[in-house]
Amino acid sequence: MMIKNKMKERERLTMTRPKLTKLLLNVTVERSLVPVHVIISPESTVGDLIAAALRQYSKEGRWPVIPLVNYHGFDLHYSQFCLESLSRDEKLNELGSRNFFLCSNQSVTVSGSNGSGMTASPSSSTCSKDTGEVMRGGTVLLRFMEFML
Repeated sequence: MMIKNKMKERERLTMTRPKLTKLLLNVTVERSLVPVHVIISPESTVGDLIAAALRQYSKEGRWPVIPLVNYHGFDLHYSQFCLESLSRDEKLNELGSRNFFLCSNQSVTVSGSNGSGMTASPSSSTCSKDTGEVMRGGTVLLRFMEFML
């Protein structure tokens, strides 16, 4: 009898559980230390999250400054170690994660003035290109270690 009551109570709780109306997601932007916190609807897509994260990033005045010319110049990844980017059409409630990494997929000019009117413009490359460079550098280190043995 007590087991039946507990089962009925669980069923009642699951039936009255409120539907998610907003998600709090953490998006770490490439070359930034602290993630951007974005509140967004669960029915939104990855493309919507990219746009919202970049708007929030610029609204907070984060450094380095990213020009908001083109949201399509960025890809969203599960982490900075994941090379495969997420499809822009995927729904956020189907992803199963609350933490993401935003990486530029093209060269982005970073500009900002520090009172002297100077503009910094470091070049950035794609995530997979950066990883490829690290992998090539690792083979040199391994050769050096073999030489030392």
